Amino acid sequence: MPVVIAVGFAFAAFGAAAERVASVWPADEPSRRRPGPRTLLLAAVSGVAAAALVSRSQLPPWATAAYLGFLAILIVLSATDLEQRRLPHVLLDPLILASILFVPFNPSVSVTDAVLGGAAAVGFLGLLGLLVRGGVALGDLYLIAPLGLLLGWPSIFIAIFVAGLLAALAGVALLVSRRAGLKSYIPFGPFLVAGAVVTLLREPHLLGGGVAMLGSLLRW
Repeated sequence: MPVVIAVGFAFAAFGAAAERVASVWPADEPSRRRPGPRTLLLAAVSGVAAAALVSRSQLPPWATAAYLGFLAILIVLSATDLEQRRLPHVLLDPLILASILFVPFNPSVSVTDAVLGGAAAVGFLGLLGLLVRGGVALGDLYLIAPLGLLLGWPSIFIAIFVAGLLAALAGVALLVSRRAGLKSYIPFGPFLVAGAVVTLLREPHLLGGGVAMLGSLLRW
């Protein structure tokens, strides 16, 4: 429990820092926005996600640490996409490379399921992007590939479903509050990350089985 609490607080601080960095980096599109509700929200979500991951995991310590490393990159990507509507390759490329290197060592997802998950996810979102203009950005395709490798087949489609559901709910909330219009662009990257985290915590085999308290709250 002390480890879970320590990791939660560390990632809460990291989430707040990531949101602040996103307001000034990449340097070509800085907004220099002051801290606000989004800062607190990202800090809280980051802390809870990391604490839940550690609490839920029955994987070897090195594998749990690897997932925390992936989560850290995904948090920075989410903060950047929310702030600047972009997923920079300086973060995406290392994420893709790390996920590929992790595939043969992933104790929960076989190599076959990982490859199928990555390929099917890219194919599905790519087709969706062709059918729904403006629905899927190129950066989302780069992001879904490592998520597919990490979650594998068919779990990646649970993540995509959750991401779509959360995006739809957020879109309705923004329309009702008049903070966005029908043609407003809502970044999909953070929702893909949220869907991946929910799936990681929900699917017993991904973190080694067993039901921890925080993980069980996400079961349907």
